[in-house]
Amino acid sequence: MSEGATWDFDTGCVVPDTLLVSSSRGVNRVAILDGDSTVELYVEPQHHKGLVGNLYLGRVVRVLPGMQSAFVDIGLVRTAFLHVSDVLRPVSDELPGDMNGHDEVAMDPGAADVPQNDSATDSEPVTIFRSAGPSIDELLKEGQEILVQVAKDPIGTKGARLTTHISLPGRNVVFLPTVDHVGVSRRIEDAQERERLRKIAQDVKPASAGVIVRTVAEGRDTDELREDIDMLKSQWDYMLTGCHSATAPALIHEDLDLVLRCIRDELSTRYQRVLIDDPVQFERVGGFVKRYMPRCEHLIELYEGSEPLFERFGVDLEIARAIDRKVWLKSGGTIVIDRTEALTSIDVNTGRYTGKSDLEETVFKINMEAAKEIAYQIRLRNIGGIIIIDFIDMELPEHRERVYRALVESLKADKARTNVLPMSPIGLVEMTRKRVRESLGQQLTERCFYCEGKGYLKSTALVADDAIARIRKVAAFAQYSIIHVTANARVAELLWVERRDRIAELERATGATILVKSDDVFHLEQLEVFGK
Repeated sequence: MSEGATWDFDTGCVVPDTLLVSSSRGVNRVAILDGDSTVELYVEPQHHKGLVGNLYLGRVVRVLPGMQSAFVDIGLVRTAFLHVSDVLRPVSDELPGDMNGHDEVAMDPGAADVPQNDSATDSEPVTIFRSAGPSIDELLKEGQEILVQVAKDPIGTKGARLTTHISLPGRNVVFLPTVDHVGVSRRIEDAQERERLRKIAQDVKPASAGVIVRTVAEGRDTDELREDIDMLKSQWDYMLTGCHSATAPALIHEDLDLVLRCIRDELSTRYQRVLIDDPVQFERVGGFVKRYMPRCEHLIELYEGSEPLFERFGVDLEIARAIDRKVWLKSGGTIVIDRTEALTSIDVNTGRYTGKSDLEETVFKINMEAAKEIAYQIRLRNIGGIIIIDFIDMELPEHRERVYRALVESLKADKARTNVLPMSPIGLVEMTRKRVRESLGQQLTERCFYCEGKGYLKSTALVADDAIARIRKVAAFAQYSIIHVTANARVAELLWVERRDRIAELERATGATILVKSDDVFHLEQLEVFGK
């Protein structure tokens, strides 16, 4: 935690200090600071908004009983993925009451937390679902139209992850349209306040719908929660109407863009200020805050400094660190972060740190510092999925336990759900972190067009040997007087010098003159061999 950060002893979390909004070159960026440290960073191109939270009327294109999943066309380049655990079982054949009215959905008492609607064509009934017990092919059929919500953005080569557990986030509550359930954010730790909010939510919510009270609702009164719920209920009614007039695939509801979404989800009176460097965004955010959270209106400021906003607050430096493979610790130790298709591995090394006492104490101090930095980097980089951390081996079990506890405690400030397994005797920690959107590295970097993401290239010597093999193949194909070889400058030099004897031997064997030419624009592994 930075020296300028504020600590909330009730929640055990760092209190955010400043929220920065920067819009330039067609990209929106939002940074959350505590003191002088950037703890969260979000990036979204203005022309390519994230899909999480969007509702679509999709069409089931393939059902796979062996995988207990289905692929659904929602109008994207790749079909989206829907697992059976995210499909709700039908409990009635049609929605009771007028689709455009305010009649509530009669739900089975055993329904799951977030059931949802499935709309077919205009003339067909809307189906309500509950928690799935049957096989996927009993619940869904190819060609069926179904209302789904995006739970995870497309990441890499994987399509979007869908759910039929619809949830509509508002300022103070998350509305669950088709299930009778009330929840209160775990981050509100005061038992009396939790019970007060639970009772208010129970009193004002629709009879067969549910709500989850958000952390920012702490201290709010009945009218504020009712206003939020009524607005979300009206949104839901409007969406249902849209389903009956749409043909799949169709977008039914689009969530807010990055800037307004962060303001809605993050902003509270705990912040000191919100700085925005774009006048248009300043007006948008100001109007949004004035309407939905007037208590925070005084926090919104237009940044007019001569120095770029993210540079002024050191965010650009944090971004540079967040895409580096190696992160240096203050002690001189390092952590190395490598992302693969299946998982992210994090390796802790002593680096330049040698310590002042025995080896065990040196290793323990590096691991303790690394545990806190790893939690920070995971959150800043938005690393999700399976994460394997390889701490430096420690002999003493109590040291392993203290490092593990330091990691777990540091992860408490992270809003994303994490699950951390105990450290193994050889210093390995396995953990998972909920992945919803692409990591910062995936957003700000691209696959290397030289190594194609492998992280390594063939050696110059191996490419030179490949060139000699290609010469043999060309010579075997026909009798040529000249064989031309074009290669990267490093490969060509090696052929001229270290492989000169083998080239001469090939010339004697084939009767052809072999001309080797270098080309600086050639990829290291690129070769061109042909005869004349």
